[in-house]
Amino acid sequence: MDRTAGIGYCKVPDTLKVARAALHMWEEPCISGKRGSGTIFFSGCNMGCVFCQNKKISRGETGLFIDKERLIEIFFELKEKGANNINLVTGDMFIPTIREAIKEAKNRGFDLPFLLNTSSYLNLDTVKSLEGLIDIYLPDFKYIRDEDAVRYSNARGYVNAAKEAIDEMVRQCPENLFFPEKDGDTIMKKGVVVRHLLMPGMLIQAKLIVKYLYEHYGDGIYLSLMNQYTPNGELSGYPEIDRKVSKRDYDSLITYAQTLGITKAFVQVGETADESFIPEFDCEGVINNNGKL
Repeated sequence: MDRTAGIGYCKVPDTLKVARAALHMWEEPCISGKRGSGTIFFSGCNMGCVFCQNKKISRGETGLFIDKERLIEIFFELKEKGANNINLVTGDMFIPTIREAIKEAKNRGFDLPFLLNTSSYLNLDTVKSLEGLIDIYLPDFKYIRDEDAVRYSNARGYVNAAKEAIDEMVRQCPENLFFPEKDGDTIMKKGVVVRHLLMPGMLIQAKLIVKYLYEHYGDGIYLSLMNQYTPNGELSGYPEIDRKVSKRDYDSLITYAQTLGITKAFVQVGETADESFIPEFDCEGVINNNGKL
């Protein structure tokens, strides 16, 4: 539907809606570093994952409406706080406005890398429109079986959309560039990191995704293999995924990646499955110091 005329499937109109803008320490080490990633959490989502951990924002239940000028101000405010980059989380529905905000910020001398943190359920032309504006792509590759994409995320056509989107991201950012910082961190300035969240009972699918990515891109991208899946208490109709991922399955996935020859990958160690990586969506950083949006 026309989101200028009302709220679409993503639960938001076309006006920017933001639930948090703050330094975030829980991304991959080359993104968060010691200072943090300047993360902007947008409200709404174009997918309908039954296992969603961020329902307060993905269903548009929290957040404040802002205009493009306020978004540009937030970019600069996060830079002043020491952010390594500007991390646009689930901004897929607002890309036309985000695109213009990035252009204007760059015209005003803004020089931090911009990072698109996305589900990859994107139109190819939308990704193409970001060429030269996004420095780091952080896409998910959630499924390689469309029936699972439909059952668990109501995302028909996800697999082809994700493959096309990621292919375009790699075309735009074919090299992974890192620079050492004064505080000892080595921070990514340009590149692609593809994430996959291992889900219960989906080890074979995870291995197929890893195999696909390595066969297509080799060492041209980084992988981020995650084990933090946590049932959200609303999965009575989906008993097969109403549990955490076993250590055995995750270890098997990591071993498989190593067997393929993958060396450029991030993995989670320790008790990450028992940790919370979800911040408070309390609109921190959305209102400026003068109390204005």
